[in-house]
Amino acid sequence: MTVPVPAPKFGVLRSWKTAPYLVGAGLAMMGDNIEHVITYLVLWNTFHSPVLVGFQLVSHWLPFLLLSVYAGALAERFDCRRIIQIAQGLFMFVSLCWGVLFLTGTLQLWQACVLLVLHGLAGCLWGPAEQMMLYDFAGREQLPSAVRMNATFRSLGVLFGPVVGSALLLLFGATGGIFANIVFYLPLTLFLTRTSFTGHSREGRMMAKRVSLWQSFRVLGTVRRDRVIMGMLVLAALASVSIGAVLQTAMPAFGTALTPPGVDGELVYGALLFALGIGGVAGGFFLEASGWFKPTVRTAVISSITFGAFAMIFAFTGLLWVAVVALVLTGFSQITATSTGQAIVQLEAPPGQRGRVLGAYSMFGPGMQTFSGVTVGVLGSLLGIPITVIIGGAVLMAGAVLTGLYMRRAPRRAAL
Repeated sequence: MTVPVPAPKFGVLRSWKTAPYLVGAGLAMMGDNIEHVITYLVLWNTFHSPVLVGFQLVSHWLPFLLLSVYAGALAERFDCRRIIQIAQGLFMFVSLCWGVLFLTGTLQLWQACVLLVLHGLAGCLWGPAEQMMLYDFAGREQLPSAVRMNATFRSLGVLFGPVVGSALLLLFGATGGIFANIVFYLPLTLFLTRTSFTGHSREGRMMAKRVSLWQSFRVLGTVRRDRVIMGMLVLAALASVSIGAVLQTAMPAFGTALTPPGVDGELVYGALLFALGIGGVAGGFFLEASGWFKPTVRTAVISSITFGAFAMIFAFTGLLWVAVVALVLTGFSQITATSTGQAIVQLEAPPGQRGRVLGAYSMFGPGMQTFSGVTVGVLGSLLGIPITVIIGGAVLMAGAVLTGLYMRRAPRRAAL
């Protein structure tokens, strides 16, 4: 792979073509997380169902696992602006339905399950089209920067979504808060009515042929023959299965274990979550400002190794300050690995199959988080949560080393 020439630092944020898109994506991701904060609380208070808690995780990530490649095929065939607007409209519709059900007091379990699935489908539909728009906005030269900044703004949304969601709960209650959440999806939706980029402008063509769900998976045959793309998919899958959402899901257990005598446990829990989130946000801005980490296979492998290593340190330590530092570095490593992998996949993907290849990355990355509940539930109950995270970190480190060796045998397109 030929590494693009260096682009101006923060160049995508200086452009009125791209900056509103990145900010809008961050706000939409914040809306996504606000909805989780409000609805998960209401669902627990209403049904007190551990099974529903598990379904919340599965319904969010299973569409990524099953439908991301097909969503990529749709992004290749249609105007990506419209696909993203449909996804945002679906997010808003789901929030509206939650609000009506809360307001009328008619929420039933089957309705909750349907809305949770629709929310997961909206996220799945959004992913490949969003990445194709980044390529269209930034071009090949600035694509790594655009992917990095997009990941950073989405991390900002993840970081502050729970804060804003909690504030909306306090100010307006669950009903008013979920109605207010609709506003966070509007900036991106409205901006896409004004931009001329379609996700296909630079290549000048859309895929005319209709592709079925089954046919879309044929792209995996293409991916299998490309060691670099396949390596990035494997790294994404390893990170998702071994650690993935495990840290956030298990954070209450760590918060309890790390709380010193006389200190508020909720404060420690919040500090741990904030440390993980701020590591990703600060890491994204640092990567862009320093220019030290290029979008190479070497960067992807090393950052995956450090991701696992710092997660192990966090799980092993009994000192709060060490845990906080380890989580910041874990977040830094995670965003480095994710943004690098996405950029490489974009640059390596055949132009006529970019959407489906990006969909494959979503399937192997976010989609594999479907199984993180198994990691927490089965291993956590047998060995304990800290040992589970330590094992996950070790698996990620070993897997990253083996994947790096596998990619060394690829044609010399990317530095390792």
